[in-house]
Amino acid sequence: MASGGPDPLFGLRNNFYLGAYQAAINGSEIPGLSPDDVVERDTIVYRSYIALGSYQLVINEIDSSAATPLQAVKLLALYLSNPENNKETVISNLRELLADPAIGNNPVLRLVAGTVFTHEQDYNEALKHTHSGGTMELHALNVQIFLKIHRSDYAEKQLRVMQQIDEDYPLTQLANAWLNLAVGGSKIQEAYLIFQDFSEKYPMTSLILNGKAVCCMHKGEFDEAETLLLEALNKDAKDPETLANLVVCSLHLGKPASRYLSQLKLSHPDHVLVKRASSAEESFERAIQTAA
Repeated sequence: MASGGPDPLFGLRNNFYLGAYQAAINGSEIPGLSPDDVVERDTIVYRSYIALGSYQLVINEIDSSAATPLQAVKLLALYLSNPENNKETVISNLRELLADPAIGNNPVLRLVAGTVFTHEQDYNEALKHTHSGGTMELHALNVQIFLKIHRSDYAEKQLRVMQQIDEDYPLTQLANAWLNLAVGGSKIQEAYLIFQDFSEKYPMTSLILNGKAVCCMHKGEFDEAETLLLEALNKDAKDPETLANLVVCSLHLGKPASRYLSQLKLSHPDHVLVKRASSAEESFERAIQTAA
């Protein structure tokens, strides 16, 4: 891509960041791309397939001769397709690639390493590969990691870096909304306005609808949140965040949540809400047995 010229992948990236994964795939035939842009385009397309759960397609299509970013994306697909069985192999391969001085600093490789270690809840190891930033996505992942370890002060520093690079960039706005949700209070309305702005500028996605719904739940507007979440469910009946948010929303509305929880258990057994529910059920069973 020519320095200072228009970014031919801007629309593709936006679709991916905002959860319009099929639109990213469908709109990926972009003429006149440089070889580097082609690799980045393919990286985004394969990550979109991963987001849609098409892990095997990615594993099958990326061969051993592919560029480093694509090899990293293949490892991500392998990991997410079966975290328990593939974890050791994927982490071993990631460490090998990261240790190679010729490719170890590749931003997509570091992003995938950060993502895998975040899934493993090994946040120190994740930050080891992501903290130096270098791309907007790495800064955004840092924001997520710092929020997961309840360090909103560090998350805010990362957001400031992103704002200095491009305050209006969709990923910067998204990171700002995440931070506002974590801080809470008067910041919830600011987060809502960011998601509302997305919904006016871009096609509506589950990600945007869930963002608005979570803001509504924070404000105690559970009826509005439910409406948004049911719209999101129509777009993707297996989206884990939609199902998890519907469980929470239904409980607050005094409505049955068991069907949404059952769907979540079937499609995403490793989801944090499923693990918490299972733990609570086990504790309840133990309490009953103890009392008996």
